[in-house]
Amino acid sequence: MVSARRAVGDEAEQLAVEHLEREGYLIRDRNVTCRRGELDVVAEKGEVLAFVEVRMRSTAVWGDPSMTVTHAKQRKVVLAAHEYCQRHRLFARVIRFDVASVVGKGREGQVEHIIDAFDAGF
Repeated sequence: MVSARRAVGDEAEQLAVEHLEREGYLIRDRNVTCRRGELDVVAEKGEVLAFVEVRMRSTAVWGDPSMTVTHAKQRKVVLAAHEYCQRHRLFARVIRFDVASVVGKGREGQVEHIIDAFDAGF
């Protein structure tokens, strides 16, 4: 049984994926679990391979959801992305770390795609 919280997160992720597809991205993978972390969405457009962290809040009262991507979370995403690239032999790709910020629940959620939200530097 899927928890209510997980269902809301899944809806936000689906909105983010639909938004990325409208922007011309091909969704390569979703919810990839690696030893070092999890990747929400792996998308590609041209030579760019974007690892997209999806963050959601039901309201903007507490601030932009993208602000919840802490330094520790960034590190986990970067390490998981490195593992993903090794696993899939993606050595000559331009890598980017984006955030999809979703405010609102369900189909009413508003998506903001933040390109190059953070880098691989620790």
